[in-house]
Amino acid sequence: MQKLLMLTAVDVRRAQVAGSSRATTIDKLTIPPIKFASANHNPGGGVMAVDFNLPRVQPLEPAFAVKGIDTDIFAGFGKADRWVFAGAYRDRSGKHYAGRAIIEGAISDWEPDQSAPTEFQGCNHVIREVTHYELQIDGEELWYIDFEERIIRRKGVDLFGDVRQALGA
Repeated sequence: MQKLLMLTAVDVRRAQVAGSSRATTIDKLTIPPIKFASANHNPGGGVMAVDFNLPRVQPLEPAFAVKGIDTDIFAGFGKADRWVFAGAYRDRSGKHYAGRAIIEGAISDWEPDQSAPTEFQGCNHVIREVTHYELQIDGEELWYIDFEERIIRRKGVDLFGDVRQALGA
């Protein structure tokens, strides 16, 4: 039977900067959806159009929100950096599993929430220009996507290997 995993805690930090944890200020994070790019084929003599999946994904846009103003964000705003989105998942027996998304991209959007002096102001951050993405649960690779390496793996299966080979690369 499939394990039921419940998210119990999250953190966002710069991968290569010690002490950059946001565990006490993070409000929520968004693991980006994976959507395959497609090519539309609408034959003039056919009965339907088909969007055929391609072995590549649409741009990824991870995001996170914090309570308060995260002044560290401005140090590299608009510049590519390596980020860790961390999660702790618990199964029904109480065992915890590590969830990790390793993301290389640039924080491109900073949007403070509407606020009042009696409320914590929140700020939303969106990462664009993502060129590397890994997602693991309990050490198991679910996704590995790298723009420069031209690799996309789903659960360890290289979806672009045949293409690289056909191109002679």
